Amino acid sequence: MTRSDRRLAWAWLGISTVALVIVIIVTTPWDWLPGGSLPPLDKTGGLSPHTLDRIDSYRNQIVPVGLASTAVSLIVAIVLGLTPWGVRLVRRLPGSRWWPLHILVAVAVLLLIGRIVTLPLAIRAQWVQRDFGLATNSWPAWAMDQLTSWAVSVVFTLVPILIVVAMARRWRLWWLPASLAAAALVFIGSFGYPLVVEPLFTNFHEMRDGALRTSLIKLAESDGVEVNDVLVADASQRTTSLNAYVSGFGASKRIVVYDTLLKDASQDEVRLVVAHELGHAKNNDVLHGTIVGALGAIAGVTLLALLLTSRRLAGRAGYPEGSPRDAQVVPAILALVACGTFLVSPVQNLISRAIEARADVHSLDLTKDPKTFEATQRKLATTNLSDPWPPRLLYAWYATHPTLAQRIGIAEGWVDREQDR
Repeated sequence: MTRSDRRLAWAWLGISTVALVIVIIVTTPWDWLPGGSLPPLDKTGGLSPHTLDRIDSYRNQIVPVGLASTAVSLIVAIVLGLTPWGVRLVRRLPGSRWWPLHILVAVAVLLLIGRIVTLPLAIRAQWVQRDFGLATNSWPAWAMDQLTSWAVSVVFTLVPILIVVAMARRWRLWWLPASLAAAALVFIGSFGYPLVVEPLFTNFHEMRDGALRTSLIKLAESDGVEVNDVLVADASQRTTSLNAYVSGFGASKRIVVYDTLLKDASQDEVRLVVAHELGHAKNNDVLHGTIVGALGAIAGVTLLALLLTSRRLAGRAGYPEGSPRDAQVVPAILALVACGTFLVSPVQNLISRAIEARADVHSLDLTKDPKTFEATQRKLATTNLSDPWPPRLLYAWYATHPTLAQRIGIAEGWVDREQDR
């Protein structure tokens, strides 16, 4: 990039970042309980000592594995992407005569290396989850899921990199159309994921006619959310976790309920979990999240362009200076994206927790059943072995939902608010 081009890129980065911050501030429900306040929280979430001991035992085994996996992944990405080692590896890979094929091979191999180096930790995590009854899939099925996940990650990584390099080879100000294309991909992925990716890992069938199906459809109608189907996911083939969600957009919305939830929860508890998910649909959380993701993609690709065209970074990583034109930049892109994703996780989780808290309040407003809400949250925490009050750093970096203690506090605060009205 010339100096003038870099100034334009910095200006575009500033504009997109300001727009991103404004949208986040405006669309995020920072007040977890409008019109009320959370009471002092019980850090145990009301769980029994036996349950807390079981959760502690599980977390003491699984958390170090997860942290080690994250650390190893980042270290490998940095070593391959920000030193000449990654470029040397890419140069030895086949397909160099046709740059799109070379990029495909580079993405596939580099992501495979990341999977292989963390495979012992993934196996250990699966062992722990099996020991505690959270994982139910066989080892061959687990291995197939790993391969499928790798293949999906290759596709989702390959497409934006191909677009970036193709535009960099064609236009001087390539970062502008590339950033807009990245935003478009966020929208395509958000709309297409439920239809294309979900069926790769889960089988669905229609919930049979009966009182529960009718109740869920009426619950959605009373909430003003149009759904065209109620599906059951065969989650029990992989896990004992309890969950439900509302998938799709517009007339294609459907309620999806884990078969584990149907097995282990009462109909009132199922209704309450679905009411939470209807809250996301009611407040267009997926759409707002997609808009935030699209603006983040614009800013991210622009910042990526500024970093990739830095002489210092190019010299350190060993790829040719100038605009990215071939597979030699792939290791650096993967390293920068990995580091950036890790660094912005606390902000993403902060926003996510606020959105999930609003959905909790929505479920209370819709069902008017705080006792079932509290019982359901405790059942979810007990079944999923969720820490009711995790350490602060783990909470910041990994907690996408309010803790059990916070959710019980929301219910108690909701009751106090309703009594005062």
